[in-house]
Amino acid sequence: MKETDLIIMDLRQFLMCLSLCTAFALSKPTEKKDRVHHEPQLSDKVHNDAQSFDYDHDAFLGAEEAKTFDQLTPEESKERLGKIVSKIDGDKDGFVTVDELKDWIKFAQKRWIYEDVERQWKGHDLNEDGLVSWEEYKNATYGYVLDDPDPDDGFNYKQMMVRDERRFKMADKDGDLIATKEEFTAFLHPEEYDYMKDIVVQETMEDIDKNADGFIDLEEYIGDMYSHDGNTDEPEWVKTEREQFVEFRDKNRDGKMDKEETKDWILPSDYDHAEAEARHLVYESDQNKDGKLTKEEIVDKYDLFVGSQATDFGEALVRHDEF
Repeated sequence: MKETDLIIMDLRQFLMCLSLCTAFALSKPTEKKDRVHHEPQLSDKVHNDAQSFDYDHDAFLGAEEAKTFDQLTPEESKERLGKIVSKIDGDKDGFVTVDELKDWIKFAQKRWIYEDVERQWKGHDLNEDGLVSWEEYKNATYGYVLDDPDPDDGFNYKQMMVRDERRFKMADKDGDLIATKEEFTAFLHPEEYDYMKDIVVQETMEDIDKNADGFIDLEEYIGDMYSHDGNTDEPEWVKTEREQFVEFRDKNRDGKMDKEETKDWILPSDYDHAEAEARHLVYESDQNKDGKLTKEEIVDKYDLFVGSQATDFGEALVRHDEF
């Protein structure tokens, strides 16, 4: 069997699995689909520095990384923390600002995204030039499957490709149809980038707006979350969602959600936990109260950032090189 045939088979199997999973989800009428994108919590620990700095450790390194801590001497902790600080100082001016610390915390919390991008990057940068063009992505993702006018699984691959191309062009800031790793990340995870939020809203509306009038009415809103499946009695959460639509989603009370109302629903302006934690760490460590931290100030408060334990800092440093 040719490699291209294997690619087609793998893609079809994946899409068929996706279809079955979707059908299975819809067959369970009490389950709720959640389209709302929330910022993840920095830690599930209580933020009480009087008791421990566990919350700060999770926020600074990421909860999963924090679990891999090994006991280190204070000297070893300080040395490795110093290496991390050098990476956080993006402009290399010798200071760590609130914004730089906030960016690091967000990176630490979303390492899984960068890991996902790394995995996909290897399969799509076909000529290994450090860039992914639209042609490379199209060929690696769809390949010769597009030549089959009547696929057995019934998926409209061309329609999927058109949608992918539109999102790729939105992510590609300079319009050359060639994505850097940052642009490719925005393509794969558009909800993480402000300039991609319009495409997230557009795709969501296209999924839910069954009558294609450019709005989401109450029944379309409920229908996306819940399938009656012959059951006339709605669960309580569906009744609550109907009330939420009328009272909060449909702000102008015209019986439907437009683009801005949909955006407010799926991309709410959450409290910025990363910025709050960054300000807290600066406040607690800023000895001369100039609003920014030197490496010495951070290392002096190593117990706040990492304590006498540390994660695999070598791995953290390697991952941050792509940040």
